[in-house]
Amino acid sequence: ESCLLIVVGLLVGGLIKLAGEEVPPVLDSNSFFLCLLPPIILDAGYFLPIRPFMENLGTILMFAVVGTLWNAFFVGGVLYAVCQIQPGSPSVLNSIELLPCLLFGSIISAVDPVAVLAVFEEIHINELLHILVFGESLLNDAVTVVLYHLFEEYTGAGTVTLLDCFLGVVSFLVVSLGGVLVGAIYGFLTAFTSRFTSHTRVIEPLFVFVYSYMAYLSAEMFHLSGIMALISCGAVMRPYVEANISHKSHTTIKYFLKMWSSVSETLIFIFLGVATVDGPHSWNWTFVTVTIILCLVSRVIGVVGLTYVINKFRIVKLTTKDQFIVAYGGLRGAIAFSLGFLLEKELFPMREMFLTAIITEIFFTVFVQGMTIKPLVELLAVKKKQEAKRTINEEIHTQFLDHLLTGIEDICGHYGHHHWKDKLNRFNKKYVKKCLIAGERSREPQLISFYHKME
Repeated sequence: ESCLLIVVGLLVGGLIKLAGEEVPPVLDSNSFFLCLLPPIILDAGYFLPIRPFMENLGTILMFAVVGTLWNAFFVGGVLYAVCQIQPGSPSVLNSIELLPCLLFGSIISAVDPVAVLAVFEEIHINELLHILVFGESLLNDAVTVVLYHLFEEYTGAGTVTLLDCFLGVVSFLVVSLGGVLVGAIYGFLTAFTSRFTSHTRVIEPLFVFVYSYMAYLSAEMFHLSGIMALISCGAVMRPYVEANISHKSHTTIKYFLKMWSSVSETLIFIFLGVATVDGPHSWNWTFVTVTIILCLVSRVIGVVGLTYVINKFRIVKLTTKDQFIVAYGGLRGAIAFSLGFLLEKELFPMREMFLTAIITEIFFTVFVQGMTIKPLVELLAVKKKQEAKRTINEEIHTQFLDHLLTGIEDICGHYGHHHWKDKLNRFNKKYVKKCLIAGERSREPQLISFYHKME
């Protein structure tokens, strides 16, 4: 899908070029961050599979936060070193400073969730790998955007002290966690509002979209992570909202979100193709080649190194095949291109060279990695997802095992994640559902809720 959209963009750009028309700069900071990005993130956050996501949250956070920081600093640092040791007379590479290289490293580390999701759904990869790569790409975008703004501020400031670095770490945590908090508040507010819409079903989808967008704008207004706000808002509101709204409203929300995110992604990829044809570009063989190699190397080292640590704490270990798919599934796309395109020429004289390298890396990952991952999955005989609808029988056994494991943890005196999940479920059933879900649905057993959901 991403390949096709890029080709369409190339054709559109070629036609405009042949017509002798000047391509208008349709992508700016406001249109991207306020119009194109939110639908993509909301679609991913609202339909996030909560159970597998929470069960693998530690692994996902390791890949998304530590892995992204590693990729950004490794690519940026090594690229800076390569630029400084260029032989011969002083070149454009010798003039590149460390901060712009680190900023470039953070941009090129942005894994695209839509491209990843499209590829993994096509090859029917197993649920564990699907949620690991998709969850990582989703949270990776939030980390990337925070790093992008951080390095952009540092570049504008000129000199960076040790205190600035410490404040940057604190800012990173506050921005990310603050975004989650803002999103959760709006998620609960949406759920509470949906209690009173039974007489006017037509406005139910509207509340979901408006409150989600307000969560994003509120977070950005207070300089928090709008991406994290959208993810948490969508994930928090969904179980309560779906219990309150009608089936028609649920269908409207589902297909409108899918359409909205697809339109945004399509526009970005088409503009990527147009920008490729239109330019201006600054091609540097050394910079582009080293960028592609470093992205591959840093991804492999990061995944293998982090998996070595993660497997010490996981019951279900990640195999060598799993690690290969996670490393190979790091496709770049719309987010990386948009962030690179939005760089200011005044602050970054090397913007055109950066953008050329970013476009080349996107083409490489989308066309080469994206098109070869399916045959590689077949060749390695990676376990695939079983295409079977979840049944009542399966739900009963899942709940039985959850209660059994919780009981075993209580008897052993070990308070693991099953114990805390049970506590949270009890609190949710006793207090939260009564406030956020209308009528009898707030008191019905979990199996009955699942039955209604299946219907």
